[in-house]
Order: sequence, then C-alpha cells, then structure tokens
Amino acid sequence: MAVHINHAREMSEAAQACLKRLVRRGVPLLGQSVLLRGVNDSEQALEDLFRSMVEVRMRPYYLHQLDPAPGTARFHVPVEEGQRLLAGLRGRVTGLAWPTYVLDIPGGYGKVPLGPDYVDGALQVRDPEGRLHHLQRL
Repeated sequence: MAVHINHAREMSEAAQACLKRLVRRGVPLLGQSVLLRGVNDSEQALEDLFRSMVEVRMRPYYLHQLDPAPGTARFHVPVEEGQRLLAGLRGRVTGLAWPTYVLDIPGGYGKVPLGPDYVDGALQVRDPEGRLHHLQRL
C-alpha cells in the first residue's frame, strides 16, 4: 500500500497505530512524499519524515519533485536544491530510509530519478527509453 505523507507531524499516534495494524496483517507499506517549500525542504525535516516512516515499517519509496501545476508555485523547490538536501542526508539515515527522488515527466512518460545521469544543466530529462525532454520549469 502506498501512503502519502509529506511531514513527520502527520504521523500522529492514531496514524502510527493504524499503519502498524496493517503491517501486522502483512500489508507492505511504501511512503510517497512531495518536496515542498516551507513544509519539508530542510535536511532535518526530511530526516524526521523518513525516520518516522521506518519506525512504522514503511519504506520511504518516492520523494517527488513538485509538478508545476497552477497554484503550487509557492511550494516549488528547485531540483538542484532537492539534490543538495538529499546529498546532505548521506550518512545521517540508513539506506532503508532513502527514497528515490523522482520527476514525473509531463505527457505520461513516467517517473525518472533525478540523479546526475538524468538531469543536465539545461534541465533536460531522459525518459527510460533514452529520449530527452526539455522542461520549461522544474
């Protein structure tokens, strides 16, 4: 089951109890989050978020780059900043608490990791078939 949670504060006692019941019944849990300005855009906030997931046996699976949808600009975190934040967590959290930072390519091309092999300085993204997509804004 994929669970969407953007901040450790969302992991209330009631939420933790519910998630632990699911785990005890054999339901695997995957955590999805969106990187959001003013919500989880610090190393500490991300560390707390990922640790809170692992504490209930949820695997932090995806950290999504925010889609450029109307009304979301105030939450935008540049890709380069997101990459720096995750790099700052190296050595602070276990590999089990390490999500894949992804961008859902517009046009239905799917998710791609935002690593050095996928994003270049011109903000081009390579899809799984190797095609380059030029993005207006990330």
